[in-house]
Amino acid sequence: MSRRPTMTNARAPLTREVEAMDERGRLSVISIPAERPLTVYVDKRELVTLMTLGAAPEALTLGYLRNQRLVNSIEDVESITVDWDVDAVAVKTVSGIADIAERTARKVVTTGCGQGSVFGGLMDEIDRIVLPPDARLRQSVLYRVVDTVRTYQSIYKQAGSVHGCALFTGEGELLYFIEDVGRHNAVDSIAGLMWLDGFTGEDKVFYTTGRLTSEMVIKGAQMGIPFLLSRSGTTQMGHMVAERLGMCLLARCTGKHFLALSGKERLIMETHLADVLRVA
Repeated sequence: MSRRPTMTNARAPLTREVEAMDERGRLSVISIPAERPLTVYVDKRELVTLMTLGAAPEALTLGYLRNQRLVNSIEDVESITVDWDVDAVAVKTVSGIADIAERTARKVVTTGCGQGSVFGGLMDEIDRIVLPPDARLRQSVLYRVVDTVRTYQSIYKQAGSVHGCALFTGEGELLYFIEDVGRHNAVDSIAGLMWLDGFTGEDKVFYTTGRLTSEMVIKGAQMGIPFLLSRSGTTQMGHMVAERLGMCLLARCTGKHFLALSGKERLIMETHLADVLRVA
């Protein structure tokens, strides 16, 4: 197990109650998702402001630094301190980040909702990523993943207006479920949790409620995950990147239906299961 940084545990309330009036003039109290800014400082240098629910701010920060390729190892990070009184997180690294000004000068705004962006060229490291060639996913496990997410007691069911991402084992066991105002935040949080718990991605399955854009596919690849599932669809660039990597991209995953768009050879088909009625 790698050395873990010293961290706060600053989880914030995920929803708040507001009064609403319906089409008949009736008043009621409903829950809506919280949303708050979190400004990231690395070695006292302001880096970026993320809009987040605040479910796992320390993991979000760590995963953001990982997926932006600003730190190479969890052991490079000494501490992560979140202070909601000032809506900020202070990251202290062990030896600093070399050339941080140059590395963060070029910013690409992505299709991620909220503050979706990446530093540097979007495709810079794709050709250096090698996903496990022998990783396979059974159709029955795919259905287990989809059904687990369907029945999960999520913030979305309570308040709507959020994206969810989940990480599963290759047998369909849920490891993490994270929701945030942007799917890029949710995947970064999972990347941070994987580092903290010492998990690698070669035998994992990633699920998102949002579309599989190039940013999402690249982040999944950086985490070493060969299977990406979505309740939604993908984009042309997301599909192109997945094919280039040999990643299995699965879209429109609802009930017994799915569309395998790339990496079809990674699926172990059990087509008879598609005719089995789901028991609620």
